Amino acid sequence: MFALISVFITVILYKLVQHFYHRYSSVFLLPILSCPILLIAGLKLFDISYDLYEPGASWLSSMLQPATVALAVPLYKYRRILRFYLPEFVVSIVCGAVFAMVSSLLISKLLHLDPQLMESLAPRSITTPLAIDVSRQLGGIPSLTAAFVIFTGITGSMLSPLVFRWLKHVSPITKGLILGVSAHGTGTAKAQEYGKTETAIASLAMIFTGIITTLLAPEFVPFLLQLMGTT
Repeated sequence: MFALISVFITVILYKLVQHFYHRYSSVFLLPILSCPILLIAGLKLFDISYDLYEPGASWLSSMLQPATVALAVPLYKYRRILRFYLPEFVVSIVCGAVFAMVSSLLISKLLHLDPQLMESLAPRSITTPLAIDVSRQLGGIPSLTAAFVIFTGITGSMLSPLVFRWLKHVSPITKGLILGVSAHGTGTAKAQEYGKTETAIASLAMIFTGIITTLLAPEFVPFLLQLMGTT
């Protein structure tokens, strides 16, 4: 019974936070940031253990696989845009995906993290369902990967306005690519504040960055770790 209640509370809280985020556009109201904080605060306030809450949460977690399949919808919806900008997409997204993995591992190396933490950090720049799957393949810790993904999305969304101001004249296509490649789903939500073109491009960039990373990471990450002398 409480599992149903926990699902209901989680969904309602998420929709409320989403409503306020769209209304006030504050980065602190990002659902991916504020919703977990409010949930944790609520569990602590009412002295509810995570073991009691978790069965309902696991139902929502099981929807990650269908959510991955649903990524095909924007691919079909924006197929004409994809065909038109295909060369730009291929170059930008491959470079972005490779840079994200390399930079993640270099940062991990500088921080002297152990190999499992490095493997958990490597897929941080792709959407959560795909990142968790890649983390499992690499031997990382999926729950830790999910936290890295959230942190990456939040920081990417927060810093993107500063980057756009620094670059000055940025086209809608470039904005969408930057947000989709660097900040995945959170960046795509941020793109909605700029316009339909930015949102469409960010959606496609997020999907293809995830696909390319999923294909490259199982071979590329162990190769990089070997080069760094960590395996």
